Amino acid sequence: MLQLRPALFILFLSTLLLASCTGYQKLLKSGDVTKKYEAAVQYYEKGDFFKAGTLLEDLVPLLRGRPEAEKAQFYFANTNYQQRNYVLSAYYFKLFSETYPNSTYTEEASFLYAKSLFRDSPEFELDQTNTYTAIEAIQDFLNRSPESKFRPEAESMSQELQKKLEDKAFSSARLYYQVRYYQSAVTAFSTFQQQFPASAYNEQAAFMKLSAQYSLAKESVPEKQLERYREIIPLYQYLIDTYPQSKNLKAAETMYVAAQAEIAKLKPADTAAAK
Repeated sequence: MLQLRPALFILFLSTLLLASCTGYQKLLKSGDVTKKYEAAVQYYEKGDFFKAGTLLEDLVPLLRGRPEAEKAQFYFANTNYQQRNYVLSAYYFKLFSETYPNSTYTEEASFLYAKSLFRDSPEFELDQTNTYTAIEAIQDFLNRSPESKFRPEAESMSQELQKKLEDKAFSSARLYYQVRYYQSAVTAFSTFQQQFPASAYNEQAAFMKLSAQYSLAKESVPEKQLERYREIIPLYQYLIDTYPQSKNLKAAETMYVAAQAEIAKLKPADTAAAK
């Protein structure tokens, strides 16, 4: 069997690659729209989305008014998606749906628009504006295409994004607690419980809200302490009623007993002030 030396092999491979690129480079410079379009479709169907996308980017404006324009625009949007250019793919899928509302590709384009936004959603620690936009797009798709084959995946994406918002909200509330902004922490945990009533974090949120309220009362000026210690009582009652097996019950009870003692001490002063 013929053996090629490493240097000769590299030269041979480079020659092959150069030869394969030559046709593509000619296509890029070609003014033959039909030939260029047929090549772009072939690259697309082979999964070479870079070459297909580069050709289609030139072709889309040239194909306006021609039968090929619809497929070219959808394919071009998808080449961006396949290359993880999600901001661009979202833009072009939305543009496609608006341009061709009755196309056979429109349902998939609407789904991939939402999926592009889903893919572009950042980690939960970051600003979640894009996540809200993605959720709205997914819901709009589900409303418009309730029987779509893409529905299960769209619902799964929506649930994943909702979980991200849940993680963000709990993390933000916990951060207030950690940096000792106790009043903000109490408010944030209350908002979290209202927005995510079925969250797995709610037991921890209930305890941390109680703890934040206790710390807030301890650090308050004297004239506000009685009221703030009293607010601990319903928080403690909610925790023990809702989560009777919580691992935090002992710590919660310690704070509750201490709060009751402070209330008893502060009541006489409060009564005297009222007189």
